[in-house]
Order: sequence, then C-alpha cells, then structure tokens
Amino acid sequence: METVEMNSVSLKRPHSEDDVANADEIKRQKISENSQTGNNSGQSVETVKEQPDKSLLEDTKNEIIPNEEGEEQEDEELEDSDEDGDPESFADMMKHGLTESDVGITKFVSSHKGFSGILKERYSDFVVHEIGKDGRVSHLDDFSVPVDDEVNSEVKDPSEETFTVLSDEDKQRLEELQLLKNKETSVAIEVIEDSKEKRTVIHQAVKSLFPGLETKTEDRDGKKYIIAYHAAGKKALAKVRTATDPRKHSWPKSRGSYCHFVLYKENKDTMDAINVLSKFLRVKPNIFSYMGTKDKRAITVQEIAVLRITAQRLAHLNKCLMNFKLGNFSYKNHPLKLGELQGNHFTVVLRNITGTDDQIEQAMNSLREIGFINYYGMQRFGTTAVPTYQIGRAILQNNWSEVMDLILKPRPGAEKGYLVKCREEWAKTKDPAAALKKLPVKRCVEGQLLRGLLKYGMKNIISAFGIIPRNNRLMYIHSYQSYVWNNMVSKRIEEYGLKAVPGDLTLKGATAVHIEEGDVHNYTIHDVVMPLPGFDVIYPKHKIGEAYKEMLVADNLDINNMRHKIRDYSLSGAYRKIIIRPQNVNWEVVAYDDPKIPLFTTDLDKLEGKPLPVLPMDGKFRALKMEFSLPPSTYATMAIREVLKMDTSIKNQTQLNTTWLR
Repeated sequence: METVEMNSVSLKRPHSEDDVANADEIKRQKISENSQTGNNSGQSVETVKEQPDKSLLEDTKNEIIPNEEGEEQEDEELEDSDEDGDPESFADMMKHGLTESDVGITKFVSSHKGFSGILKERYSDFVVHEIGKDGRVSHLDDFSVPVDDEVNSEVKDPSEETFTVLSDEDKQRLEELQLLKNKETSVAIEVIEDSKEKRTVIHQAVKSLFPGLETKTEDRDGKKYIIAYHAAGKKALAKVRTATDPRKHSWPKSRGSYCHFVLYKENKDTMDAINVLSKFLRVKPNIFSYMGTKDKRAITVQEIAVLRITAQRLAHLNKCLMNFKLGNFSYKNHPLKLGELQGNHFTVVLRNITGTDDQIEQAMNSLREIGFINYYGMQRFGTTAVPTYQIGRAILQNNWSEVMDLILKPRPGAEKGYLVKCREEWAKTKDPAAALKKLPVKRCVEGQLLRGLLKYGMKNIISAFGIIPRNNRLMYIHSYQSYVWNNMVSKRIEEYGLKAVPGDLTLKGATAVHIEEGDVHNYTIHDVVMPLPGFDVIYPKHKIGEAYKEMLVADNLDINNMRHKIRDYSLSGAYRKIIIRPQNVNWEVVAYDDPKIPLFTTDLDKLEGKPLPVLPMDGKFRALKMEFSLPPSTYATMAIREVLKMDTSIKNQTQLNTTWLR
C-alpha cells in the first residue's frame, strides 16, 4: 500500500448570491476535474441553484458532518455569518481562513485517481442513523403509543382532547401562574357547554400540562368555572420544576420513569431540538438525555430519553412541530448516557459523479479494505482567521492576555456585522462595557468574556474567561490537541507508510504498549494508535516521539509537564487509531435526470408511504450512493475526502465559488 500526498484539490462551498428573499433557494456544489500531480486529481467547482420541492426546506449551506459525539462544533460561527452581497468580497474575506494543510491534513492512503461529484447537493443526501451500545441501528418506524401493563393504574394517560380543550389565552395565563410571573393566585377557566365529562377533561389538561397546579370547580353567577391554583405555594413549584418529582401520584408504579423515543430530525441539531421540545412541554432541557449530539445539516435519527413525560404527550407534538418527528416510544428505568453508543451509520449521495465505474470501484474497495486516515475534520478548528487551536495553545501557555486578545481582536473572515463592530470597539477602547453594547446577542463567547471582564476586571482574565461554559472553554484545548495529532499522524505516515513498525503504539485493553521488533509481524496499521498530548500518555519510540516534543517546544510547551495550574486545563491525553476502516460499506451507482428528486427513501418517507421515484436506466446524470458505519469521534467527511480526493476547507470552497459566480 502506498500513501499519496495531497496537493491542491478543493471542494466548493456555496453561498448566497442574491438577497435574503432568495435564502430558500438550494445551492449545489460540483467538483470537476483538472490536473494534479501524482495519482490524485484536482477538482474545480461549479454551483447550481434549485428550488425546494418539500415543505421541509433543504439546506442552503454545505457543511462538514462529523461523527463526533458530545463535542462542540466549531463551525457554528460561520453559520451566523453575513454572506449576502458581493460574492467576491465574501470569498476575499475567506482567503484568511484555514486550509487542510494548515491543520496537518495532508495525506491519503489510497492510490486511486480522484473524481468529481456533488457533495450534499441537498441536506437530505446525508443521513445519519445512531448505532446503540447493543449494536442496534436507530430507525423511526412506529408512531404508536405503548399501553401500560398496569391496566388498573389509578391515573390514566390524558385523552387527545386534553391537548386541545384549553385556548391559547388560557395556556398563557396558566403558564404565568405556574411560573409565578404575576400577582395572580389563581386562574379561572369558564366551562363552556358544561358537563361532568368536559370539566374532567379541563381538570386533567391543567394538571397534565402545568405540573405544580391543582384545580377545583366553583359556581360563579350560575356558571361553572375550573379554578387553577398552586397547591402549596412556591416551595411546591420549586420542587416540581426540578423535574425529579413531578406529581408522584400521577405516574404508575409499573411504568419505567424514563420515556425513550426515537428523534428524527431534519436540518436541526440535537440541542436545538431538545430546547424546542422543552419549550412545548414546559420542562427544563436537563430532563432529557442522549448518547451523542448529531449535527444540523443532515437528516439524523437517534434515541432520546426524558424523565416522566408520557409517550402520549410526546406523540402529540408530532402534530405541531416542523422538521422533526418522534416515535418508537418505550418506558425504561434508566436515562441515556453520553458516549454509550457504538457509532453512527451514514447514507450519503454524491451526485453528478464523473468517475468511471472502474475508478469508483477502486475508490470504494479501498475505503472498505484499507479505510481512511482518522484526521480531525476542519470544523474542529474554527472558520475565521483565528483558529481555535491558537486559543487553546495560549491557554496551555498560561498566556491569558493572549487568550483575551485572540478571542476579541478584529479579524478578517465571515462574521455578523455586530461582531465586527464589537471587535472594532474593543480594539479602539479596550472597554468591555463599550464593546458589549455593540452586541445584541450576549450569549456568544465574545459576549460572555466581555461580561466576565466587566465583572472581574481586566486584571483577572482567568476568572473572566471562567464565565464561558466549561465545554466551550475545553473546546479550545481539545482543538490544540487535535492540531498536534493531525500533524504527527501525517509525519508518521510520511516516515513509515502504512505498516506497523517497531516503536509504534498499540492498545492492550485500555493500556498503550510499544510494538517491539520481534513482535511487529503480529500487527498491521489498523492496530496502531497515536497519542493526543497529555500527562497520562506515552509516545512512540521512533522519530515521531521526538517530533511530538519538538512541536510542543516550538509552541513553548513542555511535553513532560502537561498539568496546568488550573485543573480544568490539565491534559491527561488519550489514544486514537490512525486508520479507520468503515464497517458495512456498500455502494451503488444510479442514473437520474432531475437533480431535485430524492435518490433514496428516509424513515419518514417510509412511514408516510412515499414511493421511491422511478429512475431512468440512461439518465443525464450519475450518482454514487454509499453507506458505511463509523465509530464515535470519527469524521464522515474524512472518509468522503478519501473517496473523492478533495480538500474540505471552506477557504478553498469559497475561492472557487467566486470564479463560478462571475
């Protein structure tokens, strides 16, 4: 097996050419061949727009989809960027962005010639199904609600009418009462068309939808009213709103405390979906649990668990929520835990491919038999001229003024206008209050740091930085670890190729050991791991071990002292396989004429009985449909990069995009 160095292949990212009114237009990216040295092919890109033909709008951006569980996605900054106006000026800004070589992504493992294709022409061309710890792939295939074993349960699930009997005005008043937002001590709901059954439904609706409230019936002026009130004042409300003990008597003893369900979502990330569910259910997001976060720009299917919310209440949301569906309900006695999954199964369509059948066969066979380099993908490192790994490096150096400067200083790149103004104000005045006034959205990292500086002062940057949520802070140092790992793996493959050599590392259980000279024949490249730098790892015993030290010395860091005086920023390190061989790899080349038609059916399509369009035998275009499974914390885009031989950086995408838009 030989390795191939990457030179200048690029994938284009589309952006808005027209004004905001055209934001629902679909943009496509095409990689077409030009020349490249060695066995690789270069690609240039063109973009074509299409109108959506579904009520769930297709995405307008091509983003990198990681199979990254429970980790921050650093490409979110670009999602909010201003891309309207002159396409040349946008591409000019992106000239300051990163390329793959900037973050150590320089090698391929396969020798086939790359070919062109449209990556994520529609977000529905990228589908992710979670694989649970038992190996079962999550699918949405059942909307039914389970029936309790305890038939004579003292409390039955609310009827369908429960969810519609209250008017929007009633619900607003009840929510304000529940949250103690006004001085009212009760809310009176007049019973129209009075009957005992109608009163029962209203009682049940209030208690089901607004935990913490009690109800009673009163006669007023000859009319019946349901009176909602707090049974025991603020203490009872506080207890309920912890979501650990909502109305004990209302949950059957035989029923598991957690309702597990499958979440099918389109163009929405996991936390956004949970926040929407929380809002509609009037509960806190922390009563939901999941095994991994899924990216926004795809169709994804995963399991979620929620504490003491009935399947019927969840199923009702299918009638009023856009872009996602809930189903496959069951009750269990345990929540889900982050990381408790085997990985994800991907279904990807690459449209308008130019490769011959032999090229495609060679590329896909290589992916199945050899795999791809397990690089950290581009979204790990941010999208502006200040990469996240630089901030992580400054944290590890204990250089807090540099941390502050890197986060707040002006930089070229695609950002919202208010962020640009905030940075300019900071550069001019170094006044956190003045810079903060330029931010309408204070929850961004810049806003949080400025609030911290306002609270703790410019001489206490460490405490000010600590206001930023912990996961966001750790994202920076994890980005630096990833940057080092990518660079070292490229050096390792360049130096020793795709075979195990003495001095490499492999795992025996959870422990890393060196491969010895006499034992090397028992190992392949698929057994080799490389360390992310930290105080609790060992390093290879060949040239790459020294290369780690040299790289950290150049960054003013001591590889033998990775403990930080602030415990959160001490890096213990970890091990990561350098080559990943996807499982369950399958592919098919199909012909089609209409670029808007779907080329496979989703779980929702199947539930709704939508047939797959009949495809012509000799269509104008060809598409590669590929499926594969990956373990957690690996990037699907790196697998696709290996097949097409392309650069996935936004910098290259947008620069090529400008040429087409001219």
